[in-house]
This record gives sequence, structure tokens and C-alpha cells, in this order.
Amino acid sequence: MAYKRAGKLLQKYKIQIHIMISVAMCTYNGAKFLPEQLKSIADQTVSVDELVVCDDRSKDDTIEIIKSFAATSRFPVRIHVNEQNLGSTRNFEKCLSLCNGDVIFLSDQDDRWRKDKVQKQLAFLNAHPNLDAVFSDADKIDDDSQPTGGTIWEEIEFNQARQQLWRSGKSHEILFNGFVVTGATLAIRKSALERLMPFPTHVQDLIHDAWIAMVLSLEGKIEFIPEPLISYRIHSSQQVGFGNKVEKVQLADRFKRDRRLKLIPLEEKANKLHELYLLLRALPFVPREKLLKLYLSQKHFYTRAGLPENRFRRLTPVLSQLLRGYYKFSSKDWWLPAIGDLLE
Repeated sequence: MAYKRAGKLLQKYKIQIHIMISVAMCTYNGAKFLPEQLKSIADQTVSVDELVVCDDRSKDDTIEIIKSFAATSRFPVRIHVNEQNLGSTRNFEKCLSLCNGDVIFLSDQDDRWRKDKVQKQLAFLNAHPNLDAVFSDADKIDDDSQPTGGTIWEEIEFNQARQQLWRSGKSHEILFNGFVVTGATLAIRKSALERLMPFPTHVQDLIHDAWIAMVLSLEGKIEFIPEPLISYRIHSSQQVGFGNKVEKVQLADRFKRDRRLKLIPLEEKANKLHELYLLLRALPFVPREKLLKLYLSQKHFYTRAGLPENRFRRLTPVLSQLLRGYYKFSSKDWWLPAIGDLLE
């Protein structure tokens, strides 16, 4: 509310206050693509005020490239080399905490920003003082910086229907089913970090950007710009990201494979959702009612993972999950996992 009142006063009296802009970049053996990313940050239509780099003990020329860039940069570049390897999530936590800016742009080492990325996202946050973060779509490029076709939103099916659902206040429900927000496209107010840190590291797949998006979505404080404001590089050496498709199990294989190969991933999914539920329930500012579907989802996967070997005895629990509509937690094509649970 304070941000909202301040924003209205500034607009009323046309007072302009400089908002300090930081870029938080984490690096690890990024020499190959780093110069292109640094140039795209330097070429922004709205200049940033500082670049903070946390390097996770690179063994290539990463540090030398950053130092060379810093020597001619119009803005300060602060380089921190970790004493030991922290990993992606802890490294971003450190980097964000070292930034001085009012608004911080997260940056990977191997992408390329559109020239107006900072301008667009800063304007969005200025126009929406009640929000703490904004993210965007991204074009996909290859090792040679050539478009591969499509965007990351197309790959994860963050389509018009899901975007409308997000804007209707159901962003947290979308994120319960899968992560949508890519940290490389994210801009966040520094003031929000106090309630987001420390980032949890014990939940599988819950890296820094997923945690930030999840918590802010439950508060209704994160929105998106439906444009590709960066070019997101898909390559084999990236630590996290897109491009790794899960191969679907063929129908014939479902009747031949060891049943444990089906149940183990279901139990892992249930455990992951359970850990996430416990983390979010422990936050005093998160409305409990918004966690209901997450609670039901983890119970659903525990039910599926615990189905008996005997197919006849599976009938009652599977029908119960079907009638309650819980198989939608497993797939938009909800009938497929239901049939698989009955027959496989």
C-alpha cells in the first residue's frame, strides 16, 4: 500500500526520482557466450547503474572477460569470486544480496537482452507500484546465436488461456503444476528480497527463480509482459533451462516395464509437493486458503504412488480420484494417467 500511495503522489506532482538499477549476474565457465550478453546489457536504451557478478569458481576465461568489460564500462562492475562452489541457487542468493539497486535484473551468462528490456520492465514496475516483480517471454537461440524457432512460453504452454488464468488471480495454481517464470527474464524490487531469503535448496527442482515466483504469486505481486525481451540460449552445457524433453512412455512399454519404474517418479513428485507445501505453509504472510490445491495435489500423487499391485483393488481409489477431478493434477489429459493407473 505504501508503494501505491507513493506512486500516486509522484504522478500527481510529477516528481521524478531516480530508481537505481542493478544487474545480478551469476557466472560459471561462461567465457564462450559471455561477451555477447555483456554487450547486450551495455547497449540498453535505459542504462543500468551497476553490474554485480558472482562467479562460482570458473576455470575458463570468465573473470578475464568481465574485467576487460569493466575497464571500459559506463557503469560500475563489481566482481565477487566465491571461496567455494555454491551452485546456481545459492550463488544467485549471494549476488542479489550484494546488489544496491532499487530494482534488480537477474541475468544468466549466456543469453542476449533485447535493447529495450530494462526500459520495458522498469516502466512496468513504475506503472504498477503494488507489484514486486515482472517477467517476460523469450525467443530461443542456439550456440551460434541463431533463432531456433518459437519461444520458451510456447514450449511450456504458457498460452493465452493460462495467461488469462494468471491475471485472474490464479497464478499460484499454475505454478503448483509447473514452473513458468524464467529467472533470466525477471526484474524484482530489492525490498521484496527480505521475505524471500534464504532460498530453500532441499526441494528438488525448486531453484531460486521458482521460489521467488511461487511466493510472490501467492501474494499477487508478480506479473508478466507478453513479449520476448531476451534471447534465451539453448545449449548442452547449461546448468538449468529448457530443451530437455521428457520422452513419453509408449503404450506397449507400459505393460512390460517394471511397475516400480512407474511408482517411483510418482512418489518423488508427491514428496516434492509435500516439501513445497510445508515451506509455504510456514510463511506467515501466505494465505492458507491459497494452498488448498497444493495440499490436494500432493495427496493425489501419494494416492497414485500407493496403488496396490492388484488391478481390481485399484478400482475404488482411482474412481474416487476421478470423481473428485484430482487427475487434473497429473495431466491436462487427465484420462490418460487414470487409465494407466487402472491397467498398468
